[in-house]
Amino acid sequence: MQKVGGLRLVVGVAIIFWIFCCCFALQRYYNFFPTFVSFDQGIFNQVFWNSLHGRWFESSLSSTESSAVLLDGQVAEVYYRRLGQHFTPALLLWLPFYALFQSPAGLSVLQATLMALGGLVLYGLARHYHPPHVASLIAVSYYVANAVLAPTLANFHDFSQVPLFVFGLLWAMEKRRWWLFGLLMGLTLLVREDAGVILFGIGTYLVLSRRFFGVGLTVCVASLGYMLLLTTVVMPAFSPDISRRFMVEQFGQFVDGQEASTLQVLAAIALNPLKLLSELVNPPGRTLSYLLAQWLPLMFVPMISLDAWLLAGFPILKILMQQDPTALSLHLRYAVTLVPGLFYGAILWWAKHPLQFQPRTRQLWLVCMGLALLLTLTSNPNRALSIVIPDSIQPWVYTSPARQWQHAQAVRSLIGQIPSTASVTATGNIVAHLSNRREVLRYPATKLKNDAREVIQVEYAIADLWYPQQFQVAFVDERKTLVGMTNRTSNWIEKEVYGLIDLQDGVALLRIGVPHDPEAIAHWNAFKQEVESLPEPIQPQVPSPP
Repeated sequence: MQKVGGLRLVVGVAIIFWIFCCCFALQRYYNFFPTFVSFDQGIFNQVFWNSLHGRWFESSLSSTESSAVLLDGQVAEVYYRRLGQHFTPALLLWLPFYALFQSPAGLSVLQATLMALGGLVLYGLARHYHPPHVASLIAVSYYVANAVLAPTLANFHDFSQVPLFVFGLLWAMEKRRWWLFGLLMGLTLLVREDAGVILFGIGTYLVLSRRFFGVGLTVCVASLGYMLLLTTVVMPAFSPDISRRFMVEQFGQFVDGQEASTLQVLAAIALNPLKLLSELVNPPGRTLSYLLAQWLPLMFVPMISLDAWLLAGFPILKILMQQDPTALSLHLRYAVTLVPGLFYGAILWWAKHPLQFQPRTRQLWLVCMGLALLLTLTSNPNRALSIVIPDSIQPWVYTSPARQWQHAQAVRSLIGQIPSTASVTATGNIVAHLSNRREVLRYPATKLKNDAREVIQVEYAIADLWYPQQFQVAFVDERKTLVGMTNRTSNWIEKEVYGLIDLQDGVALLRIGVPHDPEAIAHWNAFKQEVESLPEPIQPQVPSPP
């Protein structure tokens, strides 16, 4: 009965987790509410959509992030393959699922499903060592963890596959089912080019603990060799982005120059241990708070677990070395990479210290889980809870559900005027809704190379200025965005590059080669005057939350 009760509890929490994440992620999507990573949903959807039509991993949206566009000033290409930026063939596993929905909304459901299933596999892994009451606490800790809940509420990302694959791999290892272990190891490597870091940590643990020395050595060699082969040979065959953009952007503090290979970065890190040490501890406050938040749902057990440090050490090392300011955000995808090592490390620690689990321990653990959940929800991760939580308290910034829905209706009305095959550029919160097409860009980009290798200017442009107008009173980057978008759109209108054909609720729809709609122009002039008359902030502003 206890076994059934533990499983029933975990399944119930998993269902609540899935419903919660689906509801809030979908309401944000359908309300066009902007987030830091709204653009990513469009990229992944276009990759899936193109792949479904036999154009494997192609994306004009991803092309706008390439070194050719950002560094060389070239125009985006509709036939650009994203594999040069991130090698993610595991996504093809979910192509049949995508075929049922063919929508960015379906990707949000897929992500919630993958993350929810990961917790169920974790429970099975914990049951190998523990009775149901302990295993269920470990699994419930997973569902309330900031590093799990917040990234699930984000837009779709490839690391959402990691908990399912890696917990499954560890379960297979414990059950000595090596065929399944090998299969899941291969799938994990196919998630992304840097997913091998997670496996390298597992291999290191197996070698140093001498549990499965040969297996661990094989995992280390295979994962490291695979990552080096991918980043130095395979990915550069698609584009030079890995060396020209991502290595320099993430680890440029270790190397000189504007380009660096994986081997050059690794060599530079090895030759500069003091710089490495500085990167690992700075900024000390943010680094410590990040680790404490990762440990909190597990009652800080990973902090004292040597196994957890071995298992999660290399993913932690990678995150702390990155100079990307979002790397230490628990709301984004990077945080998920630490989850398998920390939770498996906690499982092993409790197996070695069973007498430490007392009634008071359970109560303290529940308090830690409750605190972790509270801190996650009140931080409004990825603005998914903005329908109930203000984006700013002082000054007050809150958009009611009714007002969000009213604005969304205006956006849908404008999108309905854009033909499904037309080329278009759109602001980040709208672009995902238009990404089921071949020729789409993120505003303000307007030029791309089509399949005929001809440079064209997109036919339609749609820009949502209403949300930046609401946020600008509290966030400095939103004010800059609003002013920049207003000036750019005015320039298009004045030079008659695009004709303004409609304006609803602060959302402008323009079309190339047509005259302006007189009523839309009148509304635009009034909107522009309103923006120009905005008062200066009464206090220093802060950047928008991720």
